[in-house]
Amino acid sequence: MKKLIKISFIYISILCTNVFASENFFKDAKILFDQGKFEESKFLFQRNIVFNPKDSSSYLYLAKIYQNEENEKEFEKNLNTTLLLQPDSEEAMYMLIDMRLEKSDFNQVKELKDKFVKICIVLCSKIDSIEDRLKDMEAKNES
Repeated sequence: MKKLIKISFIYISILCTNVFASENFFKDAKILFDQGKFEESKFLFQRNIVFNPKDSSSYLYLAKIYQNEENEKEFEKNLNTTLLLQPDSEEAMYMLIDMRLEKSDFNQVKELKDKFVKICIVLCSKIDSIEDRLKDMEAKNES
């Protein structure tokens, strides 16, 4: 019985250590990101995902890093993962809309904008900017 209790205690200790480690990975990665140390923060965000694969915030920050690195494939992949895990992420949705506007993907932007309007709370002021860019895109397509 003592052996079982000892093994259970060790197992619980390891689990608790992993939980605290994953929290520290995100906090440390965010600090490095804010300091502009993108390569170091990318590594820690990726480590955080290993411990917490459903952490949408880590995917969002990875998307920002890949956007900064101009790695479009990874940027889009991480945005899509963020939105899969947290469909109401205004920032991820706006970033995806912005990317689609750059690619002149008119139909996708309209669809994403409609979703964005439904979820926006903080970034609602960006709707006018999206509308203006859509109108500019329509005007270019007509000419």
